Amino acid sequence: MAAARVMVSASNNVTTSLLSKGPLRKPNSFSLCFRNGPVQKRRLFTCSAIYNPQIQTKEEGQSETLDYRVFFSDNSGKKISPWHDIPLHLGDGVFNFVVEIPKESSAKMEVATDEQYTPIKQDTKKGKLRYYPYNIHWNYGLLPQTWEDPSFANSEVEGAFGDNDPVDVVEIGDSRGKIGHVLKVKPLAALAMIDEGELDWKIVAISLDDPRASLVNDVDDVEKHFPGTLTAIRDWFRDYKIPDGKPANRFALDNKPANKDYALKVIMETNESWAKLVKRSISAGELSLV
Repeated sequence: MAAARVMVSASNNVTTSLLSKGPLRKPNSFSLCFRNGPVQKRRLFTCSAIYNPQIQTKEEGQSETLDYRVFFSDNSGKKISPWHDIPLHLGDGVFNFVVEIPKESSAKMEVATDEQYTPIKQDTKKGKLRYYPYNIHWNYGLLPQTWEDPSFANSEVEGAFGDNDPVDVVEIGDSRGKIGHVLKVKPLAALAMIDEGELDWKIVAISLDDPRASLVNDVDDVEKHFPGTLTAIRDWFRDYKIPDGKPANRFALDNKPANKDYALKVIMETNESWAKLVKRSISAGELSLV
């Protein structure tokens, strides 16, 4: 068995403010829910404050093999899920973002939503490891405690159904993250990608640690301070399947990035969907809720 390595990053310190009680119900409210402990039958699902002073990541197996996994644990050593147990909302429009694929890399890493504790692994197809045909130029990963419901048809986005995954984030800052890093980001825009008929949101965000973070607060600021980036992101995700002989992906919402408010709306709605999932109001199918 390959030796396991433990990596601790200073950027993995996570704190949250007190969140409202109870599942989300009002569409105009932006109180976000997260799980604190296992959801049990006949218990009321609630939101509560949580404090994770340190999150550790532990590699098991060798990278670029079928057995490779990156597990997460709290500072007591207890395994946690990066999807379910890391809080989404940090207050003041700031969110946690889990890096799956560091910028300028091509291995298609993803949270294993069907495995216990949902570790990060390399995606496979027909038993072989998957790689993008070229490097991705931004840090790429997920917003914890979000879920794109495959039973929900979004009337604003061509009636497309969710892709059954957490919401994706494209982080445009200058620094290269590492697999499993948890970064504090602020959303700036949203792209509504349609991938083989499924809705696959891409939230464009920036790490608060980036030197230009204070300069960008909405979609227009991205074009001003990161000129061409939004077009490059759209084109990259539109075209990356073409070298494999597949058709290009499409984008709804007039093929344009939506603004920050719309991105926040997407986050709120998909957090609501996740809350229904973990309290078992919606069938989880093969998804792991541990």
